[in-house]
Amino acid sequence: MTAQQAQPLVTVSVFTYTFPATRLGASLARRFASGQLGDWGIPPGAPLHDTVALIVAELAANAARHGRVPGRNFELRLLYEHETAVVRIEVSDTHPRRPDPSTVGMADPDADGGRGLALVEAVAHRWGVDDRTGPGKTVWAQTEPVVS
Repeated sequence: MTAQQAQPLVTVSVFTYTFPATRLGASLARRFASGQLGDWGIPPGAPLHDTVALIVAELAANAARHGRVPGRNFELRLLYEHETAVVRIEVSDTHPRRPDPSTVGMADPDADGGRGLALVEAVAHRWGVDDRTGPGKTVWAQTEPVVS
């Protein structure tokens, strides 16, 4: 019989909240995320805080603008892995259309929008789109681990 080695404990904090799929809802998502990061000891102005706030702002704005289904909300979920300081941001909406990663960064230079996912791609360690239970999808991004 072999002895099993103990696995190190991993502490993950989770924040989940549902917002209306409106411009106000997107703004509130960013503010709530910022407050939650502060509660987790990641203050405004810290690089991790500012990166997560930018990602939340872009993904929430996309959910409110492109993922909006009348009468439906979007959900923000943050997962913070304390030991590595990795934050995973998930925004779920009920619209079936999925962003096409191959077109990220191809916005018309004269257009007022179309750069949100290019910003996410620039600051996130990785990002993607997953199916979700029920209608719609989850667009997620993850920050880079902090190496000591």
